[in-house]
Amino acid sequence: QCQLQEFGGGSVQAGGSLRLSCAASRYIDSRWAMAWFRQAPGEGREGVAAIGGDGSTIYSDGVKGRFTISKDNAERTLYLQMNSLKLEDTAIYYCALVPSNIRPSLVPSEYNYWGQGTQVTVSS
Repeated sequence: QCQLQEFGGGSVQAGGSLRLSCAASRYIDSRWAMAWFRQAPGEGREGVAAIGGDGSTIYSDGVKGRFTISKDNAERTLYLQMNSLKLEDTAIYYCALVPSNIRPSLVPSEYNYWGQGTQVTVSS
């Protein structure tokens, strides 16, 4: 079992920045893939960014160029740096992990472990 806990959510004005963290309760193999997803009210869970076992990354079109995913294996922590935030970025953000060396994926069903989520609210 692996528990994930997100930190760093909050309220910010449009154009601002936030940095989300996701801490794992146990050892994370550097080859395991991790990702960030988000869910806005009334919407389905959307993939935002993912980092694969080889360190490669992918982003959804809506956040490309504004968000950066990174991982510190020694600290068992996943990060999401969010810049130039927009109103439409408002959502609950979740981190996810799959204990396999896979390519980065934004498909929720490919991940086994999920955090509880952290709220990000962007206002005008």
